[in-house]
Amino acid sequence: MQIGILGSGEVGQALGLGFIKFGHEVKIGSRDPDSDKLKPWLAKAGKKASTGSFEDTARFADIAVLATLWSGTESALKLAGAPASLAGKLVMDVTNPLIYEPGKSPRLALGLDDSGGEQVQRWLPQSKVVKAFNTVGHAHMVDPKFPGGPPDMFICGEDASAKQVVAGICKNFGWGVVDAGGIAGARQLEPLCILWVQYGLSTGRWAHAFKLLRG
Repeated sequence: MQIGILGSGEVGQALGLGFIKFGHEVKIGSRDPDSDKLKPWLAKAGKKASTGSFEDTARFADIAVLATLWSGTESALKLAGAPASLAGKLVMDVTNPLIYEPGKSPRLALGLDDSGGEQVQRWLPQSKVVKAFNTVGHAHMVDPKFPGGPPDMFICGEDASAKQVVAGICKNFGWGVVDAGGIAGARQLEPLCILWVQYGLSTGRWAHAFKLLRG
Protein backbone atom coordinates (compact mmCIF):
# COMPACT_ATOMS: atom_id res chain seq x y z
CA MET A 1 0.00 0.00 0.00
CA GLN A 2 1.15 3.56 -0.67
CA ILE A 3 1.19 5.85 2.36
CA GLY A 4 1.44 9.60 1.82
CA ILE A 5 2.47 11.62 4.87
CA LEU A 6 1.75 15.33 4.77
CA GLY A 7 4.27 16.81 7.18
CA SER A 8 8.00 16.18 7.49
CA GLY A 9 8.56 16.61 11.22
CA GLU A 10 9.36 14.01 13.87
CA VAL A 11 5.80 12.65 13.95
CA GLY A 12 5.62 12.10 10.20
CA GLN A 13 9.07 10.55 10.11
CA ALA A 14 8.33 8.18 13.03
CA LEU A 15 5.06 6.99 11.52
CA GLY A 16 6.74 6.66 8.13
CA LEU A 17 9.30 4.24 9.54
CA GLY A 18 6.48 2.28 11.15
CA PHE A 19 4.64 1.88 7.86
CA ILE A 20 7.83 0.87 6.05
CA LYS A 21 8.49 -1.77 8.73
CA PHE A 22 5.25 -3.43 7.68
CA GLY A 23 6.09 -3.37 4.00
CA HIS A 24 4.33 -0.23 2.78
CA GLU A 25 5.76 2.39 0.45
CA VAL A 26 5.95 5.82 2.08
CA LYS A 27 6.27 9.29 0.59
CA ILE A 28 6.70 12.26 2.90
CA GLY A 29 5.32 15.54 1.59
CA SER A 30 7.01 18.81 2.42
CA ARG A 31 7.28 22.38 1.25
CA ASP A 32 10.94 21.55 0.61
CA PRO A 33 11.18 17.84 -0.26
CA ASP A 34 14.92 18.11 -0.94
CA SER A 35 15.59 19.52 2.52
CA ASP A 36 18.67 18.28 4.35
CA LYS A 37 16.50 17.44 7.37
CA LEU A 38 14.86 14.61 5.41
CA LYS A 39 18.08 13.02 4.13
CA PRO A 40 18.82 11.07 7.36
CA TRP A 41 15.26 9.74 7.33
CA LEU A 42 15.58 8.64 3.70
CA ALA A 43 18.88 6.90 4.45
CA LYS A 44 17.34 5.07 7.42
CA ALA A 45 14.04 4.24 5.73
CA GLY A 46 15.54 2.60 2.64
CA LYS A 47 14.24 1.91 -0.84
CA LYS A 48 10.53 2.06 0.01
CA ALA A 49 10.84 5.70 1.10
CA SER A 50 10.67 8.88 -0.93
CA THR A 51 9.87 12.57 -0.56
CA GLY A 52 7.84 14.95 -2.68
CA SER A 53 5.68 18.02 -2.73
CA PHE A 54 2.43 18.05 -0.78
CA GLU A 55 0.47 17.55 -4.00
CA ASP A 56 2.71 14.72 -5.23
CA THR A 57 2.26 13.03 -1.87
CA ALA A 58 -1.52 13.43 -1.74
CA ARG A 59 -1.94 11.95 -5.22
CA PHE A 60 0.52 9.13 -4.43
CA ALA A 61 -1.35 8.09 -1.30
CA ASP A 62 -3.74 5.19 -0.95
CA ILE A 63 -3.89 6.33 2.68
CA ALA A 64 -2.87 9.84 3.68
CA VAL A 65 -1.51 10.84 7.09
CA LEU A 66 -1.94 14.45 8.14
CA ALA A 67 1.00 15.21 10.45
CA THR A 68 1.49 18.96 10.23
CA LEU A 69 1.69 21.61 12.90
CA TRP A 70 -1.81 23.01 13.28
CA SER A 71 -0.72 26.48 12.20
CA GLY A 72 0.27 25.08 8.81
CA THR A 73 -2.42 22.45 8.31
CA GLU A 74 -4.87 24.37 6.13
CA SER A 75 -2.04 25.73 3.99
CA ALA A 76 -0.55 22.25 3.54
CA LEU A 77 -3.90 20.87 2.41
CA LYS A 78 -4.30 23.68 -0.12
CA LEU A 79 -0.78 23.04 -1.43
CA ALA A 80 -1.71 19.35 -1.67
CA GLY A 81 -4.55 20.18 -4.07
CA ALA A 82 -7.16 19.19 -1.51
CA PRO A 83 -9.95 18.49 -1.27
CA ALA A 84 -9.88 17.01 -4.80
CA SER A 85 -6.55 15.17 -4.42
CA LEU A 86 -7.74 13.40 -1.27
CA ALA A 87 -11.37 12.77 -2.29
CA GLY A 88 -12.52 9.26 -1.39
CA LYS A 89 -9.34 8.51 0.54
CA LEU A 90 -8.78 7.59 4.17
CA VAL A 91 -7.01 10.49 5.88
CA MET A 92 -5.51 9.70 9.28
CA ASP A 93 -5.50 12.98 11.19
CA VAL A 94 -2.61 13.06 13.67
CA THR A 95 -2.76 16.82 14.26
CA ASN A 96 -3.60 18.67 17.45
CA PRO A 97 -5.02 22.22 17.24
CA LEU A 98 -2.44 23.75 19.54
CA ILE A 99 -1.48 27.39 20.05
CA TYR A 100 2.04 28.05 21.29
CA GLU A 101 2.87 31.25 23.15
CA PRO A 102 6.26 32.21 24.65
CA GLY A 103 6.56 31.19 28.28
CA LYS A 104 3.20 29.41 28.36
CA SER A 105 2.00 25.84 28.05
CA PRO A 106 0.29 25.06 24.75
CA ARG A 107 -3.47 25.49 24.61
CA LEU A 108 -6.21 24.37 22.25
CA ALA A 109 -7.26 26.63 19.39
CA LEU A 110 -10.56 24.71 19.19
CA GLY A 111 -12.41 22.89 21.92
CA LEU A 112 -15.61 22.05 23.80
CA ASP A 113 -18.02 22.63 20.90
CA ASP A 114 -15.61 21.98 18.00
CA SER A 115 -12.30 20.23 17.32
CA GLY A 116 -9.42 20.03 14.94
CA GLY A 117 -10.65 16.67 13.69
CA GLU A 118 -14.01 18.16 12.76
CA GLN A 119 -12.30 21.09 11.05
CA VAL A 120 -10.14 18.71 9.00
CA GLN A 121 -13.28 16.81 7.98
CA ARG A 122 -14.87 20.10 6.88
CA TRP A 123 -11.79 20.93 4.82
CA LEU A 124 -11.94 17.42 3.31
CA PRO A 125 -15.66 16.75 2.90
CA GLN A 126 -15.15 13.82 0.50
CA SER A 127 -12.42 12.12 2.56
CA LYS A 128 -12.75 9.56 5.35
CA VAL A 129 -11.05 11.35 8.23
CA VAL A 130 -10.03 9.32 11.29
CA LYS A 131 -8.34 10.96 14.26
CA ALA A 132 -5.50 8.83 15.70
CA PHE A 133 -1.98 9.01 17.20
CA ASN A 134 -2.60 12.48 18.68
CA THR A 135 -2.32 11.42 22.34
CA VAL A 136 1.32 10.29 22.52
CA GLY A 137 4.75 11.57 21.54
CA HIS A 138 6.49 10.48 18.37
CA ALA A 139 9.07 8.36 20.22
CA HIS A 140 6.37 5.89 21.32
CA MET A 141 4.06 5.83 18.30
CA VAL A 142 5.49 2.57 16.97
CA ASP A 143 6.17 -0.45 19.20
CA PRO A 144 5.44 1.30 22.51
CA LYS A 145 7.04 -0.48 25.46
CA PHE A 146 5.63 0.22 28.91
CA PRO A 147 5.80 -1.86 32.13
CA GLY A 148 1.99 -1.87 32.36
CA GLY A 149 1.59 -3.51 28.99
CA PRO A 150 0.52 -2.06 25.65
CA PRO A 151 -1.23 1.32 25.88
CA ASP A 152 -4.45 2.21 24.08
CA MET A 153 -4.88 4.41 21.05
CA PHE A 154 -8.17 6.31 20.96
CA ILE A 155 -9.58 6.84 17.48
CA CYS A 156 -12.69 8.52 16.09
CA GLY A 157 -14.26 9.15 12.71
CA GLU A 158 -17.49 8.91 10.76
CA ASP A 159 -16.66 5.98 8.44
CA ALA A 160 -16.75 2.57 10.13
CA SER A 161 -14.64 0.82 7.48
CA ALA A 162 -11.99 3.55 7.65
CA LYS A 163 -11.83 3.16 11.42
CA GLN A 164 -11.33 -0.58 10.99
CA VAL A 165 -8.33 0.11 8.75
CA VAL A 166 -6.86 2.57 11.25
CA ALA A 167 -7.50 0.15 14.10
CA GLY A 168 -5.50 -2.45 12.18
CA ILE A 169 -2.65 0.01 11.73
CA CYS A 170 -2.67 0.79 15.45
CA LYS A 171 -2.61 -2.91 16.36
CA ASN A 172 0.28 -3.57 13.97
CA PHE A 173 2.15 -0.71 15.61
CA GLY A 174 1.64 -2.32 19.04
CA TRP A 175 -1.44 -0.56 20.42
CA GLY A 176 -4.75 -1.53 21.87
CA VAL A 177 -7.60 0.39 20.25
CA VAL A 178 -10.54 2.29 21.74
CA ASP A 179 -13.22 3.57 19.34
CA ALA A 180 -14.39 6.98 20.57
CA GLY A 181 -17.24 7.29 18.08
CA GLY A 182 -17.75 9.86 15.32
CA ILE A 183 -15.35 12.63 14.44
CA ALA A 184 -16.88 14.82 17.17
CA GLY A 185 -15.05 12.48 19.55
CA ALA A 186 -11.98 14.58 18.74
CA ARG A 187 -13.44 17.11 21.19
CA GLN A 188 -12.39 14.69 23.91
CA LEU A 189 -9.25 13.24 22.32
CA GLU A 190 -7.49 16.51 21.57
CA PRO A 191 -7.60 17.69 25.22
CA LEU A 192 -5.88 14.38 26.06
CA CYS A 193 -2.88 15.78 24.19
CA ILE A 194 -2.85 18.73 26.61
CA LEU A 195 -2.97 16.31 29.56
CA TRP A 196 -0.11 14.30 28.01
CA VAL A 197 1.97 17.48 27.61
CA GLN A 198 1.17 18.83 31.09
CA TYR A 199 2.24 15.58 32.72
CA GLY A 200 5.49 15.70 30.77
CA LEU A 201 6.15 19.30 31.74
CA SER A 202 5.44 18.65 35.41
CA THR A 203 7.62 15.53 35.65
CA GLY A 204 10.29 16.22 33.04
CA ARG A 205 9.62 12.74 31.64
CA TRP A 206 7.99 11.98 28.30
CA ALA A 207 7.67 8.19 28.29
CA HIS A 208 3.98 7.91 29.09
CA ALA A 209 0.75 6.94 27.34
CA PHE A 210 -2.91 6.31 28.14
CA LYS A 211 -4.66 3.01 28.79
CA LEU A 212 -8.35 2.33 29.32
CA LEU A 213 -8.95 -0.15 32.14
CA ARG A 214 -12.09 -2.23 31.78
CA GLY A 215 -13.94 -3.95 34.60
